[in-house]
Amino acid sequence: MRVSGASQLDGEGFGRQLDTITAYAQANGFELVGSYREEAVPGKTDMADRPAFLEMLSDLLSNGCRTIIVERLDRLAREYRVQEELLLFLMRKGLTLISADTGEDITAAMGADPMRKALIQIQGIFAELEKSLLVLKLRKARTAVQARGEYAGGYRRYGQARTNASPAERAEAEREQACARRIWQLRDEGYTYGEIRDMLTEEGFTPRHSETWQLSSIKAIAYRKPTTN
Repeated sequence: MRVSGASQLDGEGFGRQLDTITAYAQANGFELVGSYREEAVPGKTDMADRPAFLEMLSDLLSNGCRTIIVERLDRLAREYRVQEELLLFLMRKGLTLISADTGEDITAAMGADPMRKALIQIQGIFAELEKSLLVLKLRKARTAVQARGEYAGGYRRYGQARTNASPAERAEAEREQACARRIWQLRDEGYTYGEIRDMLTEEGFTPRHSETWQLSSIKAIAYRKPTTN
């Protein structure tokens, strides 16, 4: 089982995947001897950087179990290149990979039938395309949120607060916003960045993660001044 992001760890992804796998196993006479969870592992991650997958392989190669069941192929990996790498490795080790949603023995299909091998490859390509489209959609949404000056996840800009921020975080963001306005004012008045640094320090304004201002930090805040019509 695999979910891509940390935000998904408390969601329904793992439960849904396990239910699908368990239902398939029970309906087809398989005994589940272990389960493995790739937590916050993107679908493009190579095998060497997937600890749960490596642990599963180590167990399989020593306990006699030769079959892996996934909910569907994109849980193994979304990116076609990674899918192919993992499938070829499993085939070389004599391991079987079954997709529970279709019941397909993916390793057998890929290795025996040229046409079905092409279909498996197409599945990987479409999964990769779906991931690319999702990333593009999220990037556009994040850009729109940031354009409104709101927090869009990831790095929290100076002066921003999360939607569910604590009172302390909101108070910190308000102090930072006041500092940003002061920087914009001083730049409009023609002060240099060095002069602004000295004035901020004298007036008690502080950066977020340091005791002293860096000119690069002041410049970054100055460049984010909202434009007016």
